[in-house]
Amino acid sequence: MSNFDEFLEEQLCDPEFRNEYEALEPEFSIMQALIDARKSSGLTQKQLAERTGITQADISRLERGNGNPSLRTLQRLAAGMGKRMKIEFQTV
Repeated sequence: MSNFDEFLEEQLCDPEFRNEYEALEPEFSIMQALIDARKSSGLTQKQLAERTGITQADISRLERGNGNPSLRTLQRLAAGMGKRMKIEFQTV
């Protein structure tokens, strides 16, 4: 286990921290899904930008979590990777 994992494990013992961390999970999931999809498509951010007309800087921001993409933007990114987007609601 890495030092970060150990630190995070300690922090998650604090209920207030845990609630805030869990509230961000959907954003983390979108960021990771975008990165994973792009990489599995064998594309760089620049190549994806060329295919979608979305700037490489904007794609980078989205992958770092510094943006709030619309569904339309996510659909354009998915199409640029030859994929389709699926949104799912889960029971908690």
